[in-house]
Amino acid sequence: MGKQAQKILTLDTEKLIQMLNEALAEEWLAYYQYWIGARVMEGPMRSEIEPELLLHADEELAHAVLVANRILQLGGKPLLNPNQWIKFAKCDYEEPIDPYVEEILNQNLKGERCAIQRYQDIADFTAGKDHATHQMAIQIMNDELEHEEDIEAWINDLEIMKENFKKMRL
Repeated sequence: MGKQAQKILTLDTEKLIQMLNEALAEEWLAYYQYWIGARVMEGPMRSEIEPELLLHADEELAHAVLVANRILQLGGKPLLNPNQWIKFAKCDYEEPIDPYVEEILNQNLKGERCAIQRYQDIADFTAGKDHATHQMAIQIMNDELEHEEDIEAWINDLEIMKENFKKMRL
């Protein structure tokens, strides 16, 4: 980090680096959860949802890049070993044991809601104290909010399909 950047930073950098490493671990796990879930998913609307989940996975990976770069800019060290991801992550990784599309979506929805809270916490912690990290957190949070909205819409569409199917059977 440059001297001027260090001078204007008015927060506990170690705590921020810890928060960012937790976010980094969560982004890697979210990437994998989306990626593997898209691969094993079964059920209605799979062909429509799978490419979107893969796009979400790519966006989670891009978030990991942003977060790792910011950790380095702050003079910290990003997590170097994937074995640390589960230890650092506060958001759970859920194995897609049940490949039904709705289960995969619900797992991802939980992850997105946790990520939204993570970036809200980082944004709150850095507001007025570290503009670069604050802007990054807001940018990533906006992506996570969009992911949440996408997933809720798909779950709603599945519910409508189930209701319509029930009506047809009566």
